[in-house]
Amino acid sequence: MTKVYTKKSEDTWNAIAHSFDSTRRKTWKECIDFIDSLPKTSIVADVGSGNGRHLIPCAKHCKKVIGLDVSGELLKITQEKLMENKLVNVDLVHSDAVNIPLNENSVDAVLFIAALHNVPQRYRRIKALKEINRILKPNGKAIISVWSRWQDKFRQHFLRKCLTKVDKNEFGDIDVYWRQHGLNIPRFYHLYSKRELKQDLEQAGFEILELEGTKYFSKKFNDNYFAIIKK
Repeated sequence: MTKVYTKKSEDTWNAIAHSFDSTRRKTWKECIDFIDSLPKTSIVADVGSGNGRHLIPCAKHCKKVIGLDVSGELLKITQEKLMENKLVNVDLVHSDAVNIPLNENSVDAVLFIAALHNVPQRYRRIKALKEINRILKPNGKAIISVWSRWQDKFRQHFLRKCLTKVDKNEFGDIDVYWRQHGLNIPRFYHLYSKRELKQDLEQAGFEILELEGTKYFSKKFNDNYFAIIKK
């Protein structure tokens, strides 16, 4: 937790934690369907568990859940929810996704939802995916979601980028500002193309079982990609 980019990410998410929690309560169908497909005896890691919106239903369904997040404030919020729900089968760990403090072959499944795209630098995103592979048991499965580069909201921005000189940032990098509740805080995002996500998953050694785009807020182009992968 000593790298500059990790500290910056932690500070960012700590600053918006309570605002984020108040506006991000709804679960995603793709995640619930994945959780419901798991055996009740499963041990699951929720990497980038955030405010616990998918961790809580996972803990109600599975034997044990380990929630990992870079934000101590989000972990505190999740702990309060665990107490409210009287769930005792969850361990919370303060960690980023690039160096996961879990043993090899230690979990049956992984949730990695809307977090991979917040990791700066492609080699670190691939390392995070390799960490997911490392902690999964043989034949273990994971569900991963990222924002799409070509969604309605950012499509013109990246089309313009195509026509300009390459800058120091990787193509797909962008700051997305959190402006709710009077805040104005930039968050790093790397928005993915479907092809790039497929390449990174394969480079990390996964078998891709499903890789589909979805529209949550966009009307025309996919704004999220969901992948179900197997070790």
